[in-house]
Amino acid sequence: MPKTTIYHNGRIATNSTPYFVEALAVSDGRITSTGPSAELLGKRTDATEVVDLRGRTVIPGLNDSHMHPIRGGLNYNMELRWDGVPSLADALRMLKDQAERTPAPQWVRVIGGWTEFQFVERRMPTLDEINEAAPDTPVFVLHLYDRALLNGAALRAVGYGKNAPDFPAGEVQRDRHGNPTGLLIAKPNANILYSTLAKGPKLPHEDQLNSSRLFFRELNRFGITSAIDAGGGFQNYPDDYGVVSELHRSGELSIRLAYNLFTQKPKQELSDFQNWTKITKPGDGDDLYRVNGAGEMLVFSAADFEDFLVPRPDMIPVMESELKAVIRHLVENRWPFRLHTTYNETIERALNVYEEVNREIPFDGLHWFFDHCETITDRNIERVKALGGGIAVQNRMAFQGEYFVERYGAQQAKRTPPIRRMLEIGVPVGAGTDATRVSSYNPYLSLYWLITGRTVGGLSLYSQENRLDREEALKLYTIGSSWFSTEDGKKGALAPGQLADLAVLSADYFSIPEEEIKRLESVLTIVGGKVVYATEEFSKLAPPPLPVSPSWSPIKEYGGYANPSKETVGASHSRALSAVRPGSSTKNHHVSVLGDLGFWHLGCDCFAF
Repeated sequence: MPKTTIYHNGRIATNSTPYFVEALAVSDGRITSTGPSAELLGKRTDATEVVDLRGRTVIPGLNDSHMHPIRGGLNYNMELRWDGVPSLADALRMLKDQAERTPAPQWVRVIGGWTEFQFVERRMPTLDEINEAAPDTPVFVLHLYDRALLNGAALRAVGYGKNAPDFPAGEVQRDRHGNPTGLLIAKPNANILYSTLAKGPKLPHEDQLNSSRLFFRELNRFGITSAIDAGGGFQNYPDDYGVVSELHRSGELSIRLAYNLFTQKPKQELSDFQNWTKITKPGDGDDLYRVNGAGEMLVFSAADFEDFLVPRPDMIPVMESELKAVIRHLVENRWPFRLHTTYNETIERALNVYEEVNREIPFDGLHWFFDHCETITDRNIERVKALGGGIAVQNRMAFQGEYFVERYGAQQAKRTPPIRRMLEIGVPVGAGTDATRVSSYNPYLSLYWLITGRTVGGLSLYSQENRLDREEALKLYTIGSSWFSTEDGKKGALAPGQLADLAVLSADYFSIPEEEIKRLESVLTIVGGKVVYATEEFSKLAPPPLPVSPSWSPIKEYGGYANPSKETVGASHSRALSAVRPGSSTKNHHVSVLGDLGFWHLGCDCFAF
């Protein structure tokens, strides 16, 4: 008989009825019962395992409906993450230290998850600062989808001199002598950024396995138990899925992944999907790792990158014909699909295609959806509803809302995207981040944005009518997201029969001040009844720690997301530099660092527990 575990003495948010219970029982990877602690404990046997939650708040495992964890895992151990770092001075010090420990020919890579508005200095690093911090080691710093900063060593490594190539939708900035300065600008296509990044070294296979495991545990640290992988540039199927497939086969996958297939070459999109529909199909796999469908890139002629520093791009005239050929093929083969659409103008044209195909071959309940939809109109939300589609929303505006307001105004920003209206009309909505190259993978930044309507930098974007209460926001990140992998009813609630995916939180999500939501983490994360992450009073339940490889990895020194500690409350903002607290060690505990916001945690090798 499968072992039963009873978790009791908690405040368990079920996303069901009743909403809060004290205890739940798990057997064979699923919830078997919920209710009062006394009732469930009264049914235990000598073989029952019992875990005291000590009054902690428990939520269903979080499910990011749009992120890039497969690509993120392959590269995580190479990346210096500035996610959550409180000041530019701290970030540059980390960059300098990492450059000194990184061996040739490796690079120092800061790849997204941060914004200038998170820094107390409220600005970007300069090229001079990056070159001063790292004069000899190649450095590539990616900011959102709009630019990359390369030091002189990186320019030499990628071969960008006076004869640096021109990009059709990007700029290699040059000085008055024609030499590249180190600034690459997307206008608005990010291909210039990604194709340059792809010139850097990759990790060996064994290190990619380690990197992926560590990244998935980092997601577990925040209570993420599921994610829908939206594919990505330079993420080729099936080659770049080998590492995660190997982890799945060996039982070392700690997060549920449903992955979409993302076409890589313009004008060859239909050929890609024709090939893929022959060799696999949606649902192939199991509850832990499975094919989800097509997208988010369906055809390159429909990709409207959301660089709010430049004007909205107009899609080229062939968009409709190219998109129709792909959509028709996918619907004929009953493949769910998703499409990256930032602007209403693109959505309008895509819906015209979808409605035309639907008249010829009915969608008939096929799960399809748009991603992002920052400027979608009410009329087009109604058209999405009529076709049975959904909308996956992400907190991209939390990282670049300031840029949007500067270009389009505060009034337009009040409904970017109009989430409340989507819900009123009855469209399925799932929450997420679009991590790791745009926003951070920290889900509580996204929940904070949904609840408060504020950016990471503190700018208030939305009035009350376009904000959600805490229960609503949590449901979008759990039950809501399950629809987007065609798993609605299987996950998202802590109810009998559903998958036993849950997170025990560091503080009470439902009552703490709004600003504290951004600091939440999980102290116990469970996927299918199995503990995948544990700390504090649950440390004895933790899986074995993972060593970090290679030895020079930034993750070994700094961990991933850097959460400011509670000691920062009320701290002075006058400090311009940071220093490790005397007597601290990078071994076996979080390193406290003195920065512009006070002491904050860098993380260490123990984060992998």
